[in-house]
Amino acid sequence: MEHIVGIGHRIVHGGDRYTAPLRIDRSVSDDLRRLLPLAPEHLPHELSLLEYVADHFHGIPQIACFDTAFHAQMPSVAQCIPLPRKFAAKGIRRYGFHGISYAYLLEELRRESQAEADGRVIFAHLGHGASMAAVRGGKCLDTTMGFTPASGLVMGTRSGDIDPGIAWYMMKTEKMAADAFYALVNTESGLLGVSERSGDMRDLLKAETHDRQAAEAVELFCYRIRCWLGAYCAVLGGLDALVFSGGIGEQASAIRSRVCEGLGFLGIAIDAHRNAEHLHVISPEKNAVTVRVMHTDEEVMIARWTHDLLHNVPV
Repeated sequence: MEHIVGIGHRIVHGGDRYTAPLRIDRSVSDDLRRLLPLAPEHLPHELSLLEYVADHFHGIPQIACFDTAFHAQMPSVAQCIPLPRKFAAKGIRRYGFHGISYAYLLEELRRESQAEADGRVIFAHLGHGASMAAVRGGKCLDTTMGFTPASGLVMGTRSGDIDPGIAWYMMKTEKMAADAFYALVNTESGLLGVSERSGDMRDLLKAETHDRQAAEAVELFCYRIRCWLGAYCAVLGGLDALVFSGGIGEQASAIRSRVCEGLGFLGIAIDAHRNAEHLHVISPEKNAVTVRVMHTDEEVMIARWTHDLLHNVPV
């Protein structure tokens, strides 16, 4: 343990106050407790770990890396949830998540192509949890996840965006309590709920030829991504690069193909051979939009930020 000089933590939610990695002290730890209602599944465990490390690794600096920070500078119109403003004052707005992954991908994209990183990019972090982010000039303009990670795209067991009236309907007709509805949209829905088979895309792709519900779940997953892809091209004013990442984005060539099919009018096309081989660039040579497959690594990004903060390098 004598070689440990710092410990970095992924903190899922930084609220509206914590918008960059920082050293953790007692005041930060105490302040994060006020955010517990925003992330009840994640923050309690993360705060317990902070306390454990403080008790067992005396004097070793701890660095908090916030999953929401990448999206903190989104335009106000992208942060707004159209409820009465008194709720915005209580912190109800769109925050976005997967920010550590997006920060890593953007940094790696700069190594591959500075021009693309400085341009108009859509990142698609597709895994059991899935989201997309529209980035221009290195700044996030919008992202699919909002107030909670349950919003946006269809995911493994999360519903993604749904009509809020469904909550009222379930409470009235099913006598469903708030906790039960929370569990419904977070752990029983998405690919699992639609397919009634699995929340794992690998299982659904194997089953889709003989299981109609599995096929419908896959189709819905791709359809929602395509919807957001078109919307984000409008937000960005065009597109220079599309980056697939995450377990599904990196490994499921069939999903990449279906998402990109018929999007030539947006400049998006993929080469079938390159896609099947999971090459880093799967678009044809000199295509208007570069389509990339990139591995993401949140742990490496946390380590980089921790190192930089300990050495007083701006992050």
